[in-house]
Formats: sequence, structure tokens, C-alpha cells
Amino acid sequence: MSETTQSQSTDAFVRVCSLDELPTVGVAAADISGRIVAIVRTAEGEVHAVDDTCSHANVSLSEGELDGCTLECWLHGSRFDIRTGDPSGPPATAPIAVHTVKIEGDDVYVALNQEN
Repeated sequence: MSETTQSQSTDAFVRVCSLDELPTVGVAAADISGRIVAIVRTAEGEVHAVDDTCSHANVSLSEGELDGCTLECWLHGSRFDIRTGDPSGPPATAPIAVHTVKIEGDDVYVALNQEN
């Protein structure tokens, strides 16, 4: 998933990967039209997508630890809710963008949030 994903849908959703390409529980980074996004699969099997850059230190969140629905930045320990993007632990105070995910068959599609 490290290469740029081309749009394979007529609407705002872009096919990112298949479910088999994601860790069973964990995070993988994807480049969607030049925007790096963390694709997260929880222990419950839910798939979420958030910007891959920590709002505090500008480092990759996909290299951090997943705890339930919380993604922790590996550098300074900022924590973000992957459902809302809200920081839940310092030093981050600004949220990260959350993107819409849909699963069709075995494929993961993401619609980028253009507001952030």
C-alpha cells in the first residue's frame, strides 16, 4: 500500500487495499492521491482511516501503537481516537482528520475528508 492509489470508483471513494493486505489488528499507511492515511483495523474487525501525521510532532502515526480505538504516536505519546480524530492525551491538542471508509466485498475504500 505504499504506492499511490488510483481512483477505481466513480464517486469520492478510492480503493485502497483488500482486507487481506491489512494487519489482523493494527495499522498500515497508504498514499491516497498524495495524502498519507493510516488505515486501522481494530480487534473488533472495524476499519478506520485517519491522517497518518501526528498533529503535535509531524511524524507517522501508523508507526505507533493501537489500543482499542486509540492510536498512540510513537514519538511523544500523543493519543488520538480513530473514530473522531480527537486527541485524548497530551502533548497533542489539535485533532487529526478522519476519513470515511466503506468495505465492498474484500476491498477497502476511503473517501478523503477535504476539510482538513
